[in-house]
Amino acid sequence: MVRLLFFASLRESLGVDSEQLELPGDITDITALTDWLQARNETWHTTLGNPQVRVAVNQAVVKPGHPVRDGDEVAWFPPVTGG
Repeated sequence: MVRLLFFASLRESLGVDSEQLELPGDITDITALTDWLQARNETWHTTLGNPQVRVAVNQAVVKPGHPVRDGDEVAWFPPVTGG
């Protein structure tokens, strides 16, 4: 079981702030997990497909190929702007 978190504008676009899911056996990294979630519908595809979106596993920002394991917390963050 993994815990998924979606923050700020991602939460608003997707209509969910968190989920707990049992992942299929072929979902072993962030890329596969994101692709699997994007297949839900066009909103998920567009929202998580933004290359500016950042992902953290267990509160550490990671790259797309980072492994996902049972018990992990995976969080998606929208692009950050500054000024």
